[in-house]
Amino acid sequence: MTELQLHFSNRQQADHPLSPGVHRVVRQPNGVLAVGEALAGVLMAQFCLDQRGLWLQVPNGARGIHVNGRPVRRMALLRGGDAVYVDNVELLVRAPLRAMPSPLDPGEHAADPRVLLRGVGGQHHGRSFTLGPSRLVGASREADIRIDDPAFPARHALLERHGGVVLLRGLGNEPTLVNGIPVRDAVLGPGDQVVFEGQHRFVVEFPSLPAPPPADGPAPAAEATTGAGALPRPAARLPWLLLAALLLGLVLSALLWFGAR
Repeated sequence: MTELQLHFSNRQQADHPLSPGVHRVVRQPNGVLAVGEALAGVLMAQFCLDQRGLWLQVPNGARGIHVNGRPVRRMALLRGGDAVYVDNVELLVRAPLRAMPSPLDPGEHAADPRVLLRGVGGQHHGRSFTLGPSRLVGASREADIRIDDPAFPARHALLERHGGVVLLRGLGNEPTLVNGIPVRDAVLGPGDQVVFEGQHRFVVEFPSLPAPPPADGPAPAAEATTGAGALPRPAARLPWLLLAALLLGLVLSALLWFGAR
């Protein structure tokens, strides 16, 4: 998994790198929230990073734990850009930004309507916007992704799709959070999380591609050939079974008919 960090929005401590394993979040005796294995205090939550991903685990009876404004009782799977609230402190999960590909290529996704910006928070929660060559994000009526908020800039950013990536280009001075990092321009890919003005949250989605067959694996069943010792295909035996059943039915019918006479 990519390198992840926990960022304290109140800057009470430096960014905490998330290595594989368990990271305890405790309220220390002085009331300050901290992350560390050997720290003394009340256990509030813990982050667990394994091969499946990053998990937030909440102890029994703990309250006031939220992810992106939604309460968590037991466990939640996290991604880069999620905002975790513990004891009224915001912890941002930060993931590295993508590098700019060179050269940019329209590629196979240039006209694919399944490349989307899906709303997961804010006024566009549950809505999806197809990412075409250029999409304007802003409060103006001409915006393709309109944020209906008087405080939001009329022209905030442009989203341009180039092959397997989407370019975010800022049009003003206000930054955008991409995977928890404030930026003006960024390269977006599948699963990246974009937040405008702290509350309008979106995830970039690309169509899933079928996994290639293993190089040394067995041939697919549809292409297998019948060799010596191979089992006969059920489809080849089916007509003979039907014919035998039909003949047996005719014989029984004749016996019943002549027996009745």
